[in-house]
Amino acid sequence: MKTTAEVVSSHCLVVAECSQSSPTQLSAMEPQILNLGCMHYRRRCKIRAPCCDEVFDCRHCHNEAKNSEEVDAVDRHDVPRHEIKKVICSLCDVEQDVQQYCINCGICMGKYFCTICKFFDDDISKNQYHCDECGICRTGGKDNFFHCNRCGCCYSKVMEKGHRCVEGAMHHNCPVCFEYLFDTVREISVLPCAHTIHLDCVKEMEKHQRYSCPVCSKSICDMSSVWEKLDELVCRCHFCFSVCNFLKSI
Repeated sequence: MKTTAEVVSSHCLVVAECSQSSPTQLSAMEPQILNLGCMHYRRRCKIRAPCCDEVFDCRHCHNEAKNSEEVDAVDRHDVPRHEIKKVICSLCDVEQDVQQYCINCGICMGKYFCTICKFFDDDISKNQYHCDECGICRTGGKDNFFHCNRCGCCYSKVMEKGHRCVEGAMHHNCPVCFEYLFDTVREISVLPCAHTIHLDCVKEMEKHQRYSCPVCSKSICDMSSVWEKLDELVCRCHFCFSVCNFLKSI
């Protein structure tokens, strides 16, 4: 097997090219390889959850299954991703210790691989990287983000100069959908007040004419023109009220 790999950090490896020695063998396997994975990630392995000893395609598949309404409330739980010890190759079904290449068939189980998060993903266009301070893998490219120690999370470098710190900014649930923000796979929006919320939740609020932060009630966008129109309306109403009083007094 020939590989071209880039070491992102001491515990993350991105394989740019992975090919079998036999082109005929590779072409025969391609349809099977491309269809592997789940709705969350494209990969060639499954995980054995250390918490319940069951096999799932990924941690999100586990968490969705184990936190559904069908599961008793006392039994609901998330998989401790850093404690995963075993993976199962999706091609040959051999269970083994967490590693990037199958010990049996030699297939690369994920072009992006993190030994800390036990994370595999074949779609390296996401520019995954592991943030040591966050303790988890993120997407978007390490060079495009900075970690704020007070907020305890990563932000785009576009915000670095004018960034307002809020302690534990993402270590809480979204105030709209109540999903935990720190390790969500959905896009996050940082409001002018520095509170965080899912981007799609903000858009949903706007559809219902909700333009204030659900946490502190401050405006989430520039409302100057709206306030000016309201002031004009109040002035007109006051004028009309004064005229009516004057006419009544005649």
